[in-house]
Amino acid sequence: MNKPITVKCPTCGAPVEWNDKTPTRPFCSERCKLIDLGAWAAEEHAIPGDPVVDDLFSEDLSRH
Repeated sequence: MNKPITVKCPTCGAPVEWNDKTPTRPFCSERCKLIDLGAWAAEEHAIPGDPVVDDLFSEDLSRH
């Protein structure tokens, strides 16, 4: 029998088994999942890279 894969919850660090019985993986709970989502929404997390210029929603300051 294979040993289950265990990862750390990215929010609280609790051990989480990586299998179909853990629907919130890699998070240990729905609470930790929502805390992480809130951090993304508050822009506390970001994917590194160059800023994206969106012509539709960006204001053209040269016209003012």
